[in-house]
Amino acid sequence: MSTTPISRFPVPAIDKLPQDIRERILGVQEKSGFVPNVFLALAWRPDEFRAFFAYNDALMEKDSGLTKAEREMIVVATSAANQCHYCIVSHGAILRIRAKNPLIADQIASNYRKADITARQGAMLDFAVKVAVNSQATSEHDFKALCEHGFSDDDIWDIAAISAFFALSNRMASVSEMRPNDEFYLMGRVPK
Repeated sequence: MSTTPISRFPVPAIDKLPQDIRERILGVQEKSGFVPNVFLALAWRPDEFRAFFAYNDALMEKDSGLTKAEREMIVVATSAANQCHYCIVSHGAILRIRAKNPLIADQIASNYRKADITARQGAMLDFAVKVAVNSQATSEHDFKALCEHGFSDDDIWDIAAISAFFALSNRMASVSEMRPNDEFYLMGRVPK
């Protein structure tokens, strides 16, 4: 277990947090068995914590044309492009679990173009990475390629929104030197 701080910024004690944030963090702890460091690191700024997780939930938890595993693929691929250690590790764990595939997160993080994914998912990740690192270069060609793979306008919006939101998250995790929880490294790698 690491003794390195989880953030370069102050990390408040759970019992000192506003009730709504404390309840959310304790609910996550009850469900997962630990508190992901992102919750503690962002709790330093309660209003931003609430806004961040409201938008996260709106993007990542709804039913739409993208599966929850595909949403996590977007996060892992764009986080790899942005070199965000925290998000690659934490969302890689969630991807392994949601995809029921112990290899997929490592494949996508190292080079999604060589990963065992469908051509449709490859097109999705091409667009997602472009949005995350070079959004001003998106063109009608990108939208046409996605439509050819059956993505709707709502799906394309979701791909872009997830990519853009996690580009913000990647940058804040990197600047704050947010450390991934040790628990994430083994999640979804070996069947229970």
